[in-house]
Amino acid sequence: MTTPTRTLDVQSFIDAERFSPSQWLILVLCFLVVAADGYDTAAIGFIAPALVHDWGIARGALGPVMSAALAGLGIGALAAGPCADRLGRKTVLVLSVACFGGWSIVSAHAQSIGELTAFRFLTGLGLGAAMPNAVTLMSEYAPARIRSFAVNAMFCGFSGGLAVGGIASAWLIPHFGWQSVLTAGGVGPIVLAVALVAWLPESAQYLAARHGKHDRIARILARIAPRERFDDCTFVAAEARKETEGGASALALVLSGRFRSRTLMLWAAYFMGLLIYYLLTNWMPTLFRDAGFGAEGGALMTSLFPLGGVLGNLCAGWLMDRFNANRTIVCTYVAAAALVLVVSRTIGHAAWLGTLTLLCGTVVTGAVTSMSAYAASLYPTRCRATGVAWMLGVGRIGGVAGAFLGALLMGWGWHFGDVFSLLAVPSLVAAGAVYLIGSRHVEAGEPERAAGPVVQQH
Repeated sequence: MTTPTRTLDVQSFIDAERFSPSQWLILVLCFLVVAADGYDTAAIGFIAPALVHDWGIARGALGPVMSAALAGLGIGALAAGPCADRLGRKTVLVLSVACFGGWSIVSAHAQSIGELTAFRFLTGLGLGAAMPNAVTLMSEYAPARIRSFAVNAMFCGFSGGLAVGGIASAWLIPHFGWQSVLTAGGVGPIVLAVALVAWLPESAQYLAARHGKHDRIARILARIAPRERFDDCTFVAAEARKETEGGASALALVLSGRFRSRTLMLWAAYFMGLLIYYLLTNWMPTLFRDAGFGAEGGALMTSLFPLGGVLGNLCAGWLMDRFNANRTIVCTYVAAAALVLVVSRTIGHAAWLGTLTLLCGTVVTGAVTSMSAYAASLYPTRCRATGVAWMLGVGRIGGVAGAFLGALLMGWGWHFGDVFSLLAVPSLVAAGAVYLIGSRHVEAGEPERAAGPVVQQH
């Protein structure tokens, strides 16, 4: 056995190398995880009309089913982070994908609202656990120069999953019934879980932080740089050596004095971001109908919002990698506040309103999605999955609040312009929270370096 003669910082090595075919495979696999997550998250919405018809129930009876899935998403996200920081990103990701796939298949055999509610809660646990681990794994395999873009590109899978779900449901339900939508949403993730076991590597940075020199790390890095030799290396995660919190648990570290302020600001910003996002995605068709659009016109206008979201994900990620990530997100949230105010005063101009709706989707979705890549950059390896997961979990509460706030405002008789004007407030609160994170660091690049030492800052 060769005696180690050099120490290699895993993240610095990844930062210095080109984006290899092995890393492209990781991106594709994580993209598919997020796509499956998107499909299954929206599945109940796709099958709701068929459930109402087949079971002879009122639409309101599906409320507990919707709420149960959201509750599962939140709890799954909160639990997944500490588990991943202890057991590994790959292990928890595979189990979470298998979990939501398996329970989706079981959900297809539900015979009552009570059964479906319980099964969707269990499905939600897996859905909530999958997303933060995909984010963490992708951020730890992407070089610093394209990290935000890679994570945001991965998130485009969610929109892809929604689109596939809508198209598949339109064909499956008339031919095979609503059960087929849930079955398809379960079989796909089960197959994907097998592919993850076979082809997805554990995070090399996690292995270095937890175990030091390891043959598994050498094999993983050899896929990224086949010409390099690693038999004389001791592998480290250099930023792990800078931690001063001793043996504290991952969650205790996230909430410790060193990270507490950024953690609370992340939670506040993501809560506000998802409040805006879910209020708009749930109530935009109603708002456009209130503005004088018919059902078809309202649906067309609403479809522009997620379309802009795909563009926003990619643009925001590109900007974060080339400029200060904190300022990019702050500016995006401020732009969202400005745009919702402009939209609130643009009733009656269909073409102009459609363009503004597309731009709203670009900045709102871009800001919300970018929070995951940004959060991953603010925590060390030892607690990164926990930090990201808890932000996502707390943010889900904001999503639920947004949906309920929309219902409340509709009940109070608020109209199109009133609702859009109000959304400028949470946009500015989110911008302020993110700004405070950056203002607490003397060096503008410090958050990004927390994700791993970078060979050369640019």
